[in-house]
Amino acid sequence: MHDLVALGEVMLRLSIPSPARFETIRQLDVQIGGAEANVAAACARLGLRAAWLSALPANPWGERIRRELTAHGVDCGQVRMVDAARVGVYFLEFGTPPRPIRVLYDRRDSAFARLTPEAIDWQTVRQARCVHLSGITPALGPGPRRVVEQALGEAATLSFDVNYRAALWSPGEARAFAQTALPFARHVFLGQAEAETVFGLSGAAEATLEALARLAPKATIALLQGEAGSVVLEGGRLWRPSRRYQVQVVDPVGAGDAFVAGFLWKTLTGRGVQEAVDAGTAVAALKCATWGDIALVDARDVEDLLAGGPDVRR
Repeated sequence: MHDLVALGEVMLRLSIPSPARFETIRQLDVQIGGAEANVAAACARLGLRAAWLSALPANPWGERIRRELTAHGVDCGQVRMVDAARVGVYFLEFGTPPRPIRVLYDRRDSAFARLTPEAIDWQTVRQARCVHLSGITPALGPGPRRVVEQALGEAATLSFDVNYRAALWSPGEARAFAQTALPFARHVFLGQAEAETVFGLSGAAEATLEALARLAPKATIALLQGEAGSVVLEGGRLWRPSRRYQVQVVDPVGAGDAFVAGFLWKTLTGRGVQEAVDAGTAVAALKCATWGDIALVDARDVEDLLAGGPDVRR
């Protein structure tokens, strides 16, 4: 039995460090990244028994992705290797203010887009203590959407990250699917911008969380606010980080997934909401100080930061 099973796509990440631009770059840095796998890898590094369910092309790129996630401690034994398929790619251009980060996706007809429920070992899903899904996967095609829809009913405990991607579907489509998923969820994560774009919720965090609680009545709901931290609603009470960290940001991509991993790590090891919020905050801060999508941390890194990290704002 696994503590966490994550189901989703991983892509190659080809990044352009600042100040270079798409039109001038001559070399690309190769990493891997995918929201659900980012969570699984960080959870495995923190000591949880984590598995990743997915599909990859049966070629050297697919083998590299599976090998890298296995090296982080993730069980990839149920990953399907698909002949004559491709892996999705995304190109990442890092900008320094006022230039924003730019992302270009090339993921159409990937191996994962061909995944169907018949290819999943549902016993692995049923036996997991927690199953982590995101709103990216159902937008990737009819097969992945059917996989997620079945997973909603198979998971004993569901973690759901809204993870809206405008390149994949409209806010209305994302909202319609989220409204079917949220009643199943025990843990819900979304960003402030997603709350406004997908659900039309703006204003104070308290009001936003109260509205979301009506859609996800069984869930602990975490509203992520970037540098402002997070606000979590559980059992009618609001929780905020005990401290926030001054971070020299190297790479902010994947910070939300890092928060999810830290939060689920403490939750699945029997700790309370405040410890989970603080761990999520610490893992996200450590992630932003390292390169790549995956939080390259272990439990000692996080505990050391929690014990002695600078308390810059309360």
